[in-house]
Amino acid sequence: MTQPHPVRVGLKLSQDAPIASYRTVWQIADEGGFDHLWAFDHMASIGANGPGRDVFDGWSLLAAMAVATKQVRIGLMVTGVTYRHPAVLAKTATTVDHLSGGRLEFGLGSAWAENEHEMLDIPFYTVGGRIRRMGEAVQVVKKLWTEERAGFDGRYFKLREAIHEPKPVQKPHPPIWIGGSGEQLTLRVVAEHADVWNPSGGGGDPDEAARLSGILDERCAEVGRNPDQIRRSVQLRWDGAGPEAMLDLCGRFVQRGFSELVLYLDPAEAPKQAETATKLLPELKALR
Repeated sequence: MTQPHPVRVGLKLSQDAPIASYRTVWQIADEGGFDHLWAFDHMASIGANGPGRDVFDGWSLLAAMAVATKQVRIGLMVTGVTYRHPAVLAKTATTVDHLSGGRLEFGLGSAWAENEHEMLDIPFYTVGGRIRRMGEAVQVVKKLWTEERAGFDGRYFKLREAIHEPKPVQKPHPPIWIGGSGEQLTLRVVAEHADVWNPSGGGGDPDEAARLSGILDERCAEVGRNPDQIRRSVQLRWDGAGPEAMLDLCGRFVQRGFSELVLYLDPAEAPKQAETATKLLPELKALR
């Protein structure tokens, strides 16, 4: 398929790594010419090795990234909507956007890690309830970012002449990335509000990701939006495969219309993998 957007490449380091590794990866990303740099938003570690590994607060890491880097764009892949009131999230994001000189990529998701909610007594709503909250939350954040006095009368959130100053550096607001693969509700929210979409279920399978992308096109048609306005992104875990295998996998996603490639580094090998990715960067950006 024709690729409507240039390929951009980012690095992600999220858990089970010392602060020194984060700093090293940030420096490599910033000086090596990567387009974006990511952490995640969780209270406990995720994945097959269990929840007890080291995890730092994502928004604190972003604030540190903002002042430790000069040119790479920064974000969380993605912020869980259940962890914070959207007005608090909007204020935090605005602060990071100013600290970075307007380099924030704003990622939002409906949250899925039930164990985090249970251990902290955070309400874990139904899947539909979380997605609908996400749909309202993104509207609340956009209103606070763009309106002098914001009002919103939703089912879950309300604003009454709400003040949010300063506004973000980026106008009208930082790019909004929405994560998730729910074919009915989530992709509808993506079609309505996202600048970039990141699938959660199709990240390892180019054909499944392409199928979900086609459904997103359908949701865009339903809401009257040009699907080319929404960039497609994918997270690709570096699982020990060689550079050529990673390059091949990235190429298969690009051929299916995915222009935002996020290389998810192994915490134990993060600096080394980041250096290897830097050497691959010209070839990755040349993919079509």
